[in-house]
Amino acid sequence: MPSRSPAASRLALIRHTGSGRSSLDVAAAHALLERVATGEEPSTLRLYRPGPTVAFGRLDALAPAFMDAARTARAHGFEPVLRAPGGHAAAYHAASVVLDLAVADDDPVTGVQDRFADLAKLLGEALRSVGVDARVGEVPGEFCPGAWSVGAGGRTKLVGTAQRIVRGGYLFAASIVVREPEPVRAVLVDVYEQLGLAWDPVTAGAVADTAPDATPAAVEDAVVAAFAARYEPEAAADDLGAAVWDAARAREPRHVAP
Repeated sequence: MPSRSPAASRLALIRHTGSGRSSLDVAAAHALLERVATGEEPSTLRLYRPGPTVAFGRLDALAPAFMDAARTARAHGFEPVLRAPGGHAAAYHAASVVLDLAVADDDPVTGVQDRFADLAKLLGEALRSVGVDARVGEVPGEFCPGAWSVGAGGRTKLVGTAQRIVRGGYLFAASIVVREPEPVRAVLVDVYEQLGLAWDPVTAGAVADTAPDATPAAVEDAVVAAFAARYEPEAAADDLGAAVWDAARAREPRHVAP
């Protein structure tokens, strides 16, 4: 396990439902990061249940057919949003869990790859505890490919991970599809076709494919337990607080897809 910054040894824990606007939920992650990095908020682990969302990366936004892809997402009932971390489009919905880890760190650039490896391993441990043969590594043909994906048996992708670094801190973000992979698969098929990106739709899976009794609540509990084994999460609160939401609303327009 890589060394931790002192600020990461204790974590505020937030577990809540989403805001009802995917763009605001994405903005809240980055507003939280900015406030953590300046010391206005403690390092925080946030878990929430999202609405149907397609989160596009910066490379997607540069694609000639990006606006068509955003319209396609809306036609499937998914809100298209722009996320700050890189990568390509990822999709999730109310039967998913989204995780944002915002940590104060004086040297956030050092150890980026170690953080990816360590936190992907942690999420794999959480999923194994609910009955998934979870493995870290890129699944051949997966959407938004990455070395630090977490999948089931090396065949389907369940968790996508990303990081964003600012002066004074970092954000580690992940989305976990727990149940009902079909709508996720369907929207990604059409969105990736619009973007001209190749992938294999059979790689888009859900935790319940191999752990049929798994629920979003059970996966949340497993993630919290995995973090508690390494960090010191405080008693869970059920909201981010007014200051974070105010900052999120101010930056929300940056995350709204056209």
